[in-house]
Amino acid sequence: MSYGGSILIRGGTLVLSKGLVKADVLIEDGVVSAIGKGLSAQGVDEIIDASGKLVFPGVVDEHVHMREPGLTHKDNFTNGTKAAAAGGVTTVLEMPNTLPPVDSRSVFEEKKRLLEPKAYVDFGLYGVIHDSNADKFEELVDAGAVGFKIFMGPTTGNIPSPNDGTLYEILLKSAKYGITLAFHAENWDLVKYFTSKVKASGRSDPSAHLEARPPICEEDAIRKLMLFSKKTGGRVHVVHMSAAEGIELLKYARYEGLNVTGETCPHYLILSADDYSKYGCLMKVNPPIRERHHQEALWRAVREGIIYALGSDHAPHTREEKSKDVWEAAAGFTSVQTFLPLMLDQALRGKMPLTKISELMSENPARLFGIYPRKGTIAVGSDGDLVIVNPNAETVIRAEDLYAKHPVTPFIGWRLKGKIEYTILRGVIIAANGKVVGGPKGRWISRLQAG
Repeated sequence: MSYGGSILIRGGTLVLSKGLVKADVLIEDGVVSAIGKGLSAQGVDEIIDASGKLVFPGVVDEHVHMREPGLTHKDNFTNGTKAAAAGGVTTVLEMPNTLPPVDSRSVFEEKKRLLEPKAYVDFGLYGVIHDSNADKFEELVDAGAVGFKIFMGPTTGNIPSPNDGTLYEILLKSAKYGITLAFHAENWDLVKYFTSKVKASGRSDPSAHLEARPPICEEDAIRKLMLFSKKTGGRVHVVHMSAAEGIELLKYARYEGLNVTGETCPHYLILSADDYSKYGCLMKVNPPIRERHHQEALWRAVREGIIYALGSDHAPHTREEKSKDVWEAAAGFTSVQTFLPLMLDQALRGKMPLTKISELMSENPARLFGIYPRKGTIAVGSDGDLVIVNPNAETVIRAEDLYAKHPVTPFIGWRLKGKIEYTILRGVIIAANGKVVGGPKGRWISRLQAG
């Protein structure tokens, strides 16, 4: 897909993983063609004055559930990718637990055909592996899957967890093909055990969910994955990490040079168990948002380079589904549009360097899933995906501004430092000041095309 035309972003401060650089960026025919000071504007179609502004690489959200096909009562791909564009996310990696689950080449290709005309940002697709389809691994790699999601417990879509033999086999295949496996890592037998105990006690308050999925569930699953990765060389990426115990294991894995990385999400860094009294099941997610010492451990891991990536875990549900009691309420909420604004606010408040946004939300996800350097950086030859931010302005999260069928999130009303002024995809402005501009311009991307 050729976009044609050119755009010059002049006078901004580029926020890259290695540091801040004041420079102009010229994008021609969808690709960054020059970076430097005082670039000529001769013949350029459009100029943006970014003086006093921060220029980030477009965010690569490695963890979204857009709900299409099969679950569109919750939301759909059009809304989800509009939300991404408004929030500075230029590439989303879509999880496979839609209906039907993406567990064969035919389902993969049908989902790709369905979604591409609706995409307001670029997107990649995960496959999923369970006991019944381990033999489909190669065909899904060949179809262009960016990676695989492995559920070690139940999820939306009711995808079964693979047994240990299947798990070992697909980690061998991960090593062979150099492809990342993203794991929801909780020991489901332990979750069932603790859940039954908490239910039997008569608990029904929102924080009962926290007691039903204690850290040992996450810790046990990560230990197994570390061992299997050590024996196979498979690429393990533990998503939505929530517990200090898991962080200690991840730290050990990184120290030992194991092929194991970890992701956490804004809600684990910004909310804690103290907030259940205020937000109730609105903040119910799996694994649960935990006590403050877990939050502090996650922040240390972010700052020290133990956490390798951040993802939104965008998981929309209807208001009715979120309003049930603690045992029936759906886990998750809409979050792709608030992903960058929340983390930008945290960085501007000094919780982490601004460069961590580019590292953990753009570059590292693109590296993990085989789309770097096309995505995830500002470099000559990379796609012209940029986000221009005014660090001195403010963002207020309002339900009416969210591109969601059901704008259900605990962050409504929050006032944040910084404001996204432009989201640029392949040299084309796709959102300005939180509003989507024009029609769907996104395209499907794969590891095989990454180069």
